[in-house]
Amino acid sequence: MARALLIFALCVLPALISAARPAKNPYQVVGRVYCDTCRCGYETPKTTSIAGAKVKVECRNRQSMELVYSKEGKTDSEGKYSISVTEDHEDQVCDALLVSSSQPDCAKLSMGRERARVILTNSNGIASTTRYVNAMLFEKDEAEAGCAEVLKLYQENEEDM
Repeated sequence: MARALLIFALCVLPALISAARPAKNPYQVVGRVYCDTCRCGYETPKTTSIAGAKVKVECRNRQSMELVYSKEGKTDSEGKYSISVTEDHEDQVCDALLVSSSQPDCAKLSMGRERARVILTNSNGIASTTRYVNAMLFEKDEAEAGCAEVLKLYQENEEDM
């Protein structure tokens, strides 16, 4: 009996204690937010960064899809954001998603580019705690002048292939 208690104390208790504590090195969810000035659904030379856009990281239970974690952040003057997440979310589905734009004429969510999946666990072989997220886009109300020329360049490049 004493041997079983000793094994329990040496093996199981440290694992339980370390699992209950937040991560020592928090994850940094890093990404960019753009204004899709040509309403293409992807970045072009006319795409601009959005300063002051609100972004959040949400994690949901994999089975019930119930929200378990949420944290907001804002983009800097270059449209970049970095949100610190201290917990490991191994068994959850986590996404970075757009909340709101600081530009009233570029505030429509670009479908398919309004969220990006992010892995927030160390149980997957990623050594770094920095998690780079795909760029997310808001769409301009109306395409800007000069977009037709930009799109034409993309069509010419496709024909060369």
